[in-house]
Amino acid sequence: MSQITASAVAALRAKTGAGMMDCKKALVETGGDEDKAMEVLRQKGLKTADKKSTRTTGDGRVFAYIHHNQKVGVLLEVSCETDFVARGDDFETLLKDLAMHVAAVVPTPVSVEVDGVPQDLVEKERAVLLGSEDMQGKPAEIQEKIVGGRLKKFVADLALMDQEFVKNPDMSVRDVVTAVIAKVGENIKINRFVRFELGAED
Repeated sequence: MSQITASAVAALRAKTGAGMMDCKKALVETGGDEDKAMEVLRQKGLKTADKKSTRTTGDGRVFAYIHHNQKVGVLLEVSCETDFVARGDDFETLLKDLAMHVAAVVPTPVSVEVDGVPQDLVEKERAVLLGSEDMQGKPAEIQEKIVGGRLKKFVADLALMDQEFVKNPDMSVRDVVTAVIAKVGENIKINRFVRFELGAED
């Protein structure tokens, strides 16, 4: 078994936000393979988050963020279970990371989850895809299969939780939230967000 160095543990922690001991255990379990260790931590986080997903989130915070250029702002409403977690550093860091993500990411998310993406946007994209040159001459069932796959990606790209996290594209926003849930031991839920940009139309 390869030696697990402190720097390897620290590097994994920086990428995942997991605890030092969890990172070390994951690296030991995977023989020092960082990619596999990240997957182990992700699965552990998903299991922890799933157990807590039905618990009531009666506390939380509304968080305001103004980008450094003073032209983009974000308001977030994120809930958790207790005031103790809502006032903690881990929750504060999560709020900042989420707000910075919404401010910077392209495309701009329009909903928290995929089921919140407006149907009119989906139908407009479907029409564009069906009318594209590479669809011409293909049987209808083949067109629907191709368009269905592209629409799935289109919707995921507009749903905050399924987007690649801007600070670490190896993780989704869902992975980031899940890691904090595992760390603080409480359910956390992004309820809503609004992004403002100077001069942008509604």
